[in-house]
Amino acid sequence: MRHNNGGRGTNNKPEPLPVTNQMPAVWGLVIDDMKERKRIGREKYGTHLQPFNGRDALVDAYQEALDLAVYLRQAIYERDLK
Repeated sequence: MRHNNGGRGTNNKPEPLPVTNQMPAVWGLVIDDMKERKRIGREKYGTHLQPFNGRDALVDAYQEALDLAVYLRQAIYERDLK
């Protein structure tokens, strides 16, 4: 069964070079988000993420990556159908 990719979809055409503008740098936005996630994690789990915490970090990261792929594909599909 083939699915409509919603327009541009996920084709692998190269993107143009970025254009400088007056918007904030994304790196700073990501760092701010990371600080907030650190605070939330501390509140939720009572500790910061540490090595040898009894969890398999590769499995945790892989599961998060799968969720991310689904959210990204949803966003691409929705964007292309507008």
